[in-house]
Amino acid sequence: MSDILVLYYSRQGNTAAMARQVTRGIEEVAGVSARIRTVPPVSADTGAAATPVPGDGPPYVKRADLAECVGLALGSPTRFGNMAAPLKHFLDGTGSEWLSGTLAGKPACCFTSTASLHGGQETTLISMMLPLLHHGMLVMGIPYTEPLLNATTSGGTPYGPSHWAGTDAERPVTADEKALCRAQGRRLARVALKLFPA
Repeated sequence: MSDILVLYYSRQGNTAAMARQVTRGIEEVAGVSARIRTVPPVSADTGAAATPVPGDGPPYVKRADLAECVGLALGSPTRFGNMAAPLKHFLDGTGSEWLSGTLAGKPACCFTSTASLHGGQETTLISMMLPLLHHGMLVMGIPYTEPLLNATTSGGTPYGPSHWAGTDAERPVTADEKALCRAQGRRLARVALKLFPA
């Protein structure tokens, strides 16, 4: 079985809900499994440290997860049109993986959740893609052959799945947004299998 890493940061739970849908899509493809991981929060207090194991949810990502995966789905809420600091902090520490080519040639995709409908979904997705391109990953989005891209009235972009959470994170992930997450997961899994046959 080949593992695809689903790595995300979530503050309100919406990006985590999307990660579960991407995971479902990945696991709909025979021969592939999903390994879901998160990153610890960061603090302006340099003396503060996150517990080594999160209180709930998936475990924190380890460098071995990057080496062992055959693909990567990366998710973050939007922070001023950019990925959240905890995810950026983790990616900033992957210099040794960049030097060794750990992720080079592996397929990747991104997903995001925003408070407002026009709150920087596409720029956040692109901000996550930039370090993946530097790592030599093969970045993919969702093609317009996926009919829901033309039908959704909430989130969803050709750059990757997105969710419109509302200013108080009161809007649940819609059926269309869930379907686009699963479609992206299936697409990532199929490409990973072509590149790295089990």
